[in-house]
Amino acid sequence: MRIIKATLQHLDLLTPLFVRYREFYGALPYPDSSRAFLQKRLKRGESVIYLALADDDNDKLLGFCQLYPSFSSLSLKRVWILNDIFVAEDSRRMLVADHLMREAKKMARDTHAVRMRVSTNANNEAARKTYESIGFRKDTEFENYVLPIQSD
Repeated sequence: MRIIKATLQHLDLLTPLFVRYREFYGALPYPDSSRAFLQKRLKRGESVIYLALADDDNDKLLGFCQLYPSFSSLSLKRVWILNDIFVAEDSRRMLVADHLMREAKKMARDTHAVRMRVSTNANNEAARKTYESIGFRKDTEFENYVLPIQSD
């Protein structure tokens, strides 16, 4: 397995798996909008996306992760938000997520980040175990809240 940083040239490879990720979480597929969303993030440098490719097949995408930059005012340093991570159904149990997160962790270190953040569904035990195996710990210091913003 090879981990590479996605570029605009990878959009056609990435979009179908990104659509499956969205469907996994109950979102409608919207392949054209999904591709446009990814294209904007990459073109504007608003996210970093890593791809896990099969060693023997450059066109076989095993999984991906997408990170968004943020900052900590208290530490005066960068924070990376591991917002999306997904492994193709036929590639699970191959440590794809571990390899993707290790690459993300390396990038966080290389950019002098103070931390990475990740959230998952409280019922997603497999994801929680994977995150903990990489070194993530449950935040016991801060409560997180969400304010939904409705379009008028």
